[in-house]
Amino acid sequence: MSNSGTAVLDREELRALVADELELDVEEVTDTAEFAADLGVDSLSAMEVIVVLQKKYRVKFSEDELPEVTSLGALYELISGKLRAVLR
Repeated sequence: MSNSGTAVLDREELRALVADELELDVEEVTDTAEFAADLGVDSLSAMEVIVVLQKKYRVKFSEDELPEVTSLGALYELISGKLRAVLR
């Protein structure tokens, strides 16, 4: 069962999913590595990751939130907040 039904988001599962989508080694996707500057993620790749995450976790990202998604740590916090809000 996926984590979409709980407020708990597995950071390592998220890291592995992002690394897989970006075709990177999991070790490269640290909490603080910036997607664009450090990992070379372009806007098209970033959107592909966002689409996958929206489907996986059943959350929706607004256009205003997308600039906030600069690292795995930021992405984790954003999705965690959305999952917690769903349970309220």
